[in-house]
Amino acid sequence: MKIIFAGTPFFAAAALDALLAAGHDIALVLTQPDKAAGRGMKTTQSPVKVLAEKHGLSVFQPSTLKNNPDIEKMLDSLHADVMVVAAYGLILPASILEIPRLGCINIHASILPRWRGAAPIQRAILAGDAATGITLMQMDEGLDTGDILDIAQIPIEDDDTGQSLHDKLAELGAKSIVGQLSKNPGERFQGKKQDDALATYAAKLNKSESSIRWEEDARQIERQIRAFDPFPGAACLFEETPIKIWKARLVEGVTGAPGEVQKDGGLLVACGKDGLELEVLQKPGGKRLHVKQFLPGFPIPAGSKLR
Repeated sequence: MKIIFAGTPFFAAAALDALLAAGHDIALVLTQPDKAAGRGMKTTQSPVKVLAEKHGLSVFQPSTLKNNPDIEKMLDSLHADVMVVAAYGLILPASILEIPRLGCINIHASILPRWRGAAPIQRAILAGDAATGITLMQMDEGLDTGDILDIAQIPIEDDDTGQSLHDKLAELGAKSIVGQLSKNPGERFQGKKQDDALATYAAKLNKSESSIRWEEDARQIERQIRAFDPFPGAACLFEETPIKIWKARLVEGVTGAPGEVQKDGGLLVACGKDGLELEVLQKPGGKRLHVKQFLPGFPIPAGSKLR
């Protein structure tokens, strides 16, 4: 098929790579403008742009697609069969959704209508969902409200982090979109309407959510630690030093004041219910370290309070 591809991060690059490997004609790649990132605020290209330029594809990086007849005319001139959208980050107005012959298909990282929105992977872990997946959706003007074309599910493992689940779903999304396009219909794909009453919203991640509240159930804190790896990270304070927690193990039956360290030589911390054995930590400017490497250089004795 002749495809316009719209995406920005690694999740989208996996799909673009699969479409290229399957032999599709990528007429144009839309991705967000280059941005300054990192400590040096160096201008950085999106993973999708890097991949597209590696393959000699045409790349277009508008800051918006709204109210721009020139962009619409240019896209229409490509005579594309379909637009594939994956974590693009810009709103597609109705005038653009109608341009490709078969419409626009979105690769969404949840089992819709659960977790519509920007951070479905992390919200699924936080909520303790047993499974998640990829939904291929015929796009409309709503926020992830279009008809469902296909769903592929995977379990959320007990040790899945935001990163590991992202990587699994990126691979699954790539496989799913190639399979969907191989059906090669002459008309628009036929989808199933979503039940809006079952919809939940996956709000964008915010750094303000990173603070651990030790008064919560240890199970919820452990999910927070996994969901927020690698961003924004789950964090607490020891005295006035911020510490990020990257891995912890649930320990049942722990009692004590929330945030209180229960033993020397390790970091067993009491929570509102049960406790957590902290296993991988990081202090400002340092690396992620196992607790056995972390404590000799940064002692936190029993009876201390994390907050």
